Amino acid sequence: MPRKTTVPSQSIKVTPLALSQLHIRLEFLEKEHQSLLKQIKRKRTELKNFVEQMRSFGTEFLNKATPGFRKMAELDQEIHALFEEILTTRKFGKQTLKNIQAVYRNLQITGAISLKPNSQQLDTLDESFDNEDSQSDFSKETSEQQHQYWQGQQSVDSASFVRTDDQRKIRQTFLKLAEIFHPDKARDTETQKSHTEIMKEINKAYQEGDLARLLQIEQSQQPLEIIDNNKEDDLTRRCRTLEQHNQILLAQYEKLKQELRLTKNTPEGTMVCDSRKAAKKGIDAMAEIVETMESQINVVSEIRDFVKDFREQKITIKEFLAGPTHMHSLDEETIEDILEQMLSELMR
Repeated sequence: MPRKTTVPSQSIKVTPLALSQLHIRLEFLEKEHQSLLKQIKRKRTELKNFVEQMRSFGTEFLNKATPGFRKMAELDQEIHALFEEILTTRKFGKQTLKNIQAVYRNLQITGAISLKPNSQQLDTLDESFDNEDSQSDFSKETSEQQHQYWQGQQSVDSASFVRTDDQRKIRQTFLKLAEIFHPDKARDTETQKSHTEIMKEINKAYQEGDLARLLQIEQSQQPLEIIDNNKEDDLTRRCRTLEQHNQILLAQYEKLKQELRLTKNTPEGTMVCDSRKAAKKGIDAMAEIVETMESQINVVSEIRDFVKDFREQKITIKEFLAGPTHMHSLDEETIEDILEQMLSELMR
């Protein structure tokens, strides 16, 4: 019968069951902690890069679109001046005057030209503009927008209340680090310079409410807390601390996700997202935007010319009220808001 091999008792490390569970828990929390730190760093970088793309896209858009904006502003002023001259210098019958004023008003309502709410010509149309359904829809839309705004404000207030504990922890960590790394406590010039740079990072992280960064600074600049793996109290205390930190880090990560989502949903953010999608299909979104603007300028230019021809009596009142015939062949989506509403108003 073969002899059994015995192992010296001193080579066997026996760990109580309770400590083993704490070790497993601690290991899990430490991994979760490091994972959250990495996720927050990635999400913060993603947000920063997206904001930079928005700024870059906005700058490029302004550079390329500014000439178009200026041209649109010039055309807008010209059309207003033409109608002002027509309505103040020419004599029309009551119904004809009302129809011409309706054309002017609808050009403003449809967005072809800017609104002139204080215009005397528009004031005379107040009684005729009695479309209750349109007003009801507008009021309903405005009410919904206000409700969404106040609901959003309440969410922000609630989130602020919930984050009170998070802010308290951030402040505690900040004060702890400031106590350690304040430059005035340095004993030599080199240490003072080093602490000055560290304090800049600490202040920035505190102002941004970035607990993740504060904890990273704490871990990188301070020796790790000494934990006796055979003491239940030490392990329990460390687990409790990590649990609290991880909860705050998770909240910070969710906040960053929400901030990125809200940023992408802004008009500027939507333009950047759309340009990304277009680029994947080989489309130059900026060129498309400029081309669309040029198309709009052409439409408004034709409206200006049409009103100008009426002012100079090159076309009759009937022709003017019928709308420019050379625009009937244009893309329907481009002019339907400008002409269809105008003509439907005149047909009443």
